[in-house]
Amino acid sequence: MRHLSAGRLGPLPDFLGRQVAEAGALERDVVPIDTPAGDKLWLVCDYALARQVLSDKRFSRAEAVKPQAPKLNDAQPVPNSMMSMEGPEHSRLRRVVTKAFTSGRVNALAPAIEQLTDHYLDALETAGPGSDLIEGLTTPLPLGVLCSLLGVPPEDTPRFRDWVEVLFDISASAPREKARRRLELADYMSELIDRKRREPQPDVLTTMIGAQERGELSQGELLTMGLTLLMAGYETVVGQLSLSLLALLDDRAAYQELVDEPGLLTGTIEELLRLTPSTPISFNRVAVEPVQLGSVTVQAGEAVVISLLHSNRDGKAFADPELIDPHGREATHLTFGHGVHRCLGAQLGRLELQIVLSRLLRRFPGLRLSSDPAAVVWKDGLGTRGLSRLLVEW
Repeated sequence: MRHLSAGRLGPLPDFLGRQVAEAGALERDVVPIDTPAGDKLWLVCDYALARQVLSDKRFSRAEAVKPQAPKLNDAQPVPNSMMSMEGPEHSRLRRVVTKAFTSGRVNALAPAIEQLTDHYLDALETAGPGSDLIEGLTTPLPLGVLCSLLGVPPEDTPRFRDWVEVLFDISASAPREKARRRLELADYMSELIDRKRREPQPDVLTTMIGAQERGELSQGELLTMGLTLLMAGYETVVGQLSLSLLALLDDRAAYQELVDEPGLLTGTIEELLRLTPSTPISFNRVAVEPVQLGSVTVQAGEAVVISLLHSNRDGKAFADPELIDPHGREATHLTFGHGVHRCLGAQLGRLELQIVLSRLLRRFPGLRLSSDPAAVVWKDGLGTRGLSRLLVEW
C-alpha cells in the first residue's frame, strides 16, 4: 500500500471546509452546518451512516427539491429529474436510461474513447513539456465522449461546453447570466431532439426519443433526461480525471509504480475514486419523520447531506484509510452513491479513467508536475472539485 499525499487532495467548498474543521468532523459522525443559502443542514461524515441515508426511504430526495426545503446551494436538479424522483416514477425513468447504458453499449464506446485519448496525447507530445493536461486532455476528452454518447454534432462542441459548465456553477457567474445560459442549453437540447426525431442516429438521445414515442417518457421528461445526463457525465468526469492525475503526479513514486506494474491500475483507480472524489458531497435529502442518526436525531423536515470526502476515509470502514491499496478493500466507496440513486454512469466513468491513465502511463512514463510555481490551480465556484490548470513535464 502507498500513502497518498494529503496536502494536495483539495478542499471542500470554502464555507463547508471551515465549518467541518471547526466542528471536528473527523471525530464526530454527524455535524451541523450553515449553507450559503442561509439554511441549516446535517453533514454526515460516518461511512455506515452515509450508506444508511443513501438507501433509507425516510430520507427523501423528492422532498429536498421542494421550494421550502433547506438548500445547500442553487445547483439542484429540477423536481422532474430522475435524480429528484422516488418510488414508481423514479423506477420508470431509471429503466429507460438503464437501457441506454447497458454494459454492451458502454463497452462499445471503448474504441472511440481510445481514439480520442490518443488524439489528445499526440497533441500533448507535439506541444511539448509545460503543457496543460486540463486544457489539452481532461476537459476535451469527457466532452467528446459525452457528445458521442448523446449524438451532439462535433461542430456544436465548443458552445456546448460553455453551456454545460454552468450546470455546476455555484458562484462563478451572476444569477442572470446563469439563467440565460441554462435557457440557451435547454433550447439547444429541444432543437437537437427534434432533429434526431427526424433523422434517428445510433446514440443515447435517439434511444430515449424512441422511449418517449412509445409512451415511456413525456416530452418534458425527455428534455430533462438529456440535461441530467449532461450534469452527471461532464464536469464530474473532468474533475475526476484531473484529481486522479494530480494525486499520482504529486507522489511520483506512485506514478512510477503503475508504469512498472500496470496490473495495479484497476485497483488504484478504485482507491483514487475513494480518496479524491470530484463530487465532495451528495445531494440533499430531507427526513420525512424523526430519525436517530448516530449521535443526533434528525427531525422531520430537516435536511442531511453526505460528505463523501469524510465517509470514504472513515477508519472504521477502511483500514489505513489514507493509503492506496490497489489489491482491493472489503468496503465499497460511496463516490458513485449507494441505493436506488446510485450513478448509472459509473461504468462509463471507470472506463474513461482506465483508458486515459493506461495510455498516459505507457506514452509518458517520465511524466511529472511542472516546476512552474503555478503548475496546479484549483477550480473555484463549482459544485464539484477539480483543477483549472495542471502543467506537466517529461
